Amino acid sequence: MGTLEGKSAIVTGSGRGIGRAEALALAAEGAAVIVNDVDADQAEAVAAEIAAAGGRASVSTEDVATWAGAEAVVEQALDEHGRLDVLVNNAGILRDAMSFSMTEADWDDVIRVHLKGHAATSHFAGAHWRARAKAGEQPSGRIINTTSESGLYGLAGQVNYATAKAGIAAMTIVLGRELRKYGVTVNAIAPRARTRMTETVLAGLEPEEGRFDEWDPANIAPVVAWLAGDDAADVSGQVFVVFANRLHLMDGWDLANTIETEGRWTIDEFRARKAELFADRSSGLPRMGFGS
Repeated sequence: MGTLEGKSAIVTGSGRGIGRAEALALAAEGAAVIVNDVDADQAEAVAAEIAAAGGRASVSTEDVATWAGAEAVVEQALDEHGRLDVLVNNAGILRDAMSFSMTEADWDDVIRVHLKGHAATSHFAGAHWRARAKAGEQPSGRIINTTSESGLYGLAGQVNYATAKAGIAAMTIVLGRELRKYGVTVNAIAPRARTRMTETVLAGLEPEEGRFDEWDPANIAPVVAWLAGDDAADVSGQVFVVFANRLHLMDGWDLANTIETEGRWTIDEFRARKAELFADRSSGLPRMGFGS
């Protein structure tokens, strides 16, 4: 018996890469998985792979970055399995450019697919779990979102992507607060892995034969499978960076320092106390992530 036996899951953007690995892992743990991807051939291939391994899977090609598409994939889970237990929001694209060179379409497409794509599915899944709770049932829903270190630290050349991913990290905490009383946990992962979106950057980092591949998308999947299960019922509103065999629990914006004055501030007071405000800290750009 797997840890997700009898449960129903949706994984968006699961036709390849990290989403594919997540769908395979959830199915291996016993969940019936809806493989959602706008690329029908890729989605069918993953569903067939799950079936060949003895699991249960069906395909959705809905665009979850629309309210209608998100509603349809949630309804599909309920129609096919009579329940929804796990929602993994993974679908995403890249349209990298410096802010002064970015087109409106580059901005809109990335914000729509990532940020709206997470919000739309979470809206309908949350509404379902709330309705079940209001009806006297005891749901145990799981939402696992996909953020990025670009959203946590702000990577130059990705103002659209970083903004969307930062929004997803904040959304995770908000959803966790809103859905807690309905038995739903909401967490986010920031994965480091080799995907279509990173293959150019990671070119040349393939492991030697027989060595552990730190960039394999399959390294991400066990964390998602754990968060989807009963053992993580007390874990919510958390953001994890996942890389290779390492799991980093992140802590967001926190108070660094405080200065106070009598009455309203003046420019002269700021000038006089600037060093006090930034004591032991740089007043320049923040560092790029932990260990940097």
